[in-house]
Amino acid sequence: MNFSYFFLYLSQICEKYMKVIELLKNSHKTAFSFEILPPLKGNSFLKVCNIIDKLKEFDPKYINITTHHSETIYRETADGRTEKVNIRKRPGTVAIASAIQNRYGITAVPHLICKGFSKEETEYALIDLNFLGVSELLLLRGDDKKLESDAFPPGASHEHTTDLIEQVNNFNHGISVDGTSFEKMETPFSYGVACYPEKHEEAPDFESDLAFLKQKIEMGAEYAVTQMFFDNRKYFDFVERCRNERIAVPIIPGIKPIVFQDQLTVLPQVFHTEIPEALAAELRKCKNDDEVKQVGVEWSVEQCRELIRRGVPSLHFYTLMATDSVRRIAEVIY
Repeated sequence: MNFSYFFLYLSQICEKYMKVIELLKNSHKTAFSFEILPPLKGNSFLKVCNIIDKLKEFDPKYINITTHHSETIYRETADGRTEKVNIRKRPGTVAIASAIQNRYGITAVPHLICKGFSKEETEYALIDLNFLGVSELLLLRGDDKKLESDAFPPGASHEHTTDLIEQVNNFNHGISVDGTSFEKMETPFSYGVACYPEKHEEAPDFESDLAFLKQKIEMGAEYAVTQMFFDNRKYFDFVERCRNERIAVPIIPGIKPIVFQDQLTVLPQVFHTEIPEALAAELRKCKNDDEVKQVGVEWSVEQCRELIRRGVPSLHFYTLMATDSVRRIAEVIY
């Protein structure tokens, strides 16, 4: 293999992809983006391609890839003992991000999370992403459900997104997790963070929630993507609160079309988001999930139309179990 050509190729693809914030600024209309999950262990990249192929015609500016920590399970051994085993059901976020950029020429935005990953594992991920030409990130605390409280020794992993941001900032400046120095990267990482129009479930009040968001922005986050919401007033009120606190970055609304009847109760329980009564009433009338999907599409279309009229920078869609619905929505609004 001719490594000089290989590294020339890598340098070319590294230069090819614009930052998310630049993609948003350069878009002449409300941008389109979406989030996918890595396929379950044992499945191929074609699972990812099946999603992207259905949505690529709508000119996605970037694609987010979620990250999942290992889960602890207990299983019985052949001799009747019970053993604790850590399994990771959805590996491959780093590899999938690189594969998306190389196959589709679309900026990939892998998630990095605090929970379930050590600081050293995070550094290895940053090293690999930098080598592969992936320089955009979404930095999150992550969910600690199904994570053993003693999964890591004290101090081995980050507790808060601000801690993770600090590690990425240090890495950008050529400082590794152990404090040693290395040559700074030609293309430093840029990143966004999550935000919550209906307040993070663990925040005592909106004021403290906004204070943490403002801290993340001041540390370098260039934009924020919202948790899913179904009432646009929640989003508009949240943006106004942010602007009053001098949080000036783009705040990208996250859209999730409802596709199953049980989501009427599951989504509020899991994501702590409110289902407006007008939507809930229509969902209760549905006799099957096909009717639910239709209601979900119609509601999301009206959400998106209003958001576009109000000048949002982008619409970001959560595609889990909803790719076909997202496509139907995009066909109407783009």
